[in-house]
Amino acid sequence: MGFKMGIVGLPNVGKSTLFNALTKTAAAQAANFPFCTIEPNVGDVAVPDARLDKLAAIAGSKQIIPTRMTFVDIAGLVKGASKGEGLGNQFLANIRECDAIAHVVRCFEDDDITHVEGRVDPVEDAEVIETELMLADMESIEKRLQGLQRKVRSGDKEAADQDRLLKAALDALNDGKPARTVAVDADDAKQWRMLQLLTSKPVLYVCNVEEDSAGKGNAQSDAVGVMAAAQGNSHVVISARIEEEISQLDAEEAEMFLGEMGLEEPGLDRLIRAGYELLHLQTYFTVGPKEARAWTIKAGTSAPQAAGVIHGDFERGFIRAETIGYNDFVTLGGEQPCKEAGKMKAEGKTYIVKDGDVMHFLFNT
Repeated sequence: MGFKMGIVGLPNVGKSTLFNALTKTAAAQAANFPFCTIEPNVGDVAVPDARLDKLAAIAGSKQIIPTRMTFVDIAGLVKGASKGEGLGNQFLANIRECDAIAHVVRCFEDDDITHVEGRVDPVEDAEVIETELMLADMESIEKRLQGLQRKVRSGDKEAADQDRLLKAALDALNDGKPARTVAVDADDAKQWRMLQLLTSKPVLYVCNVEEDSAGKGNAQSDAVGVMAAAQGNSHVVISARIEEEISQLDAEEAEMFLGEMGLEEPGLDRLIRAGYELLHLQTYFTVGPKEARAWTIKAGTSAPQAAGVIHGDFERGFIRAETIGYNDFVTLGGEQPCKEAGKMKAEGKTYIVKDGDVMHFLFNT
């Protein structure tokens, strides 16, 4: 089950530098001019989780396989993107394919790096991008509503549902609110996702600060935090330049560098975890002598659905799941001690998997 987060923002705010750090490559050209990233760069990154290493050590696993998240470096948007300015249409299409948006805003002063608007104001920058996405959604919805009318008149239920949801989104947009503010019933959730509205996607603001502010942020990132809270969104503070430097170091050097900077962990770890939380994701584990592996699921996933993440046959032939809580596995020292202590539970089809569960699935072939 793959999850994709698009990195967006105005040109020259640090998107490509951040992407380079995330993927530990220099695949995305970081240059001081707009549109240096023409094609979206895509990179899979491991989700940091110290629990996996502990489980592997206890089980003597030969291989450790973390779960992963996909990040897409999308070229800089500008005012007028919704009308095709700055290759806008192409970039907006790339955003539609993502599950969430990591919106990078510039929270640093640097005369050597040109700001496309000639000033540094991260809140206003965020509003520019949000406005362009809203305008693009409005145009898209109006066209789609026109195309649906014949099917709606013929009594097509699916078309009628789409029509109703699109109109609800348009009402919000006309009120100056993004589509994500629309309350959607559980029965409509799948249909709503299929609409792929740009402003329905959850947003994580990434405040790119100068090196000295990497730990606590600055006045500009504080302003973004206030804005994000008012919107019901979240934010993280990082220095993309520091993160890119750290990504080129080995583990020992990176730890030493972080210590010198007064940082407890790389900002990217916080960014990835924040993206996980934003998408309401959680992790379960499979552990054995061969490998210890992390698997990504949505919160609220049932045991058969979780099994299906490994292989569709596991879900179709699901019998039961043998489940051990992470804390029990670590505290008691592995699977066998947990069995002997009665901490391994046999769970059926209605069991909702908990974050950190160590699981073994039984199924019919």
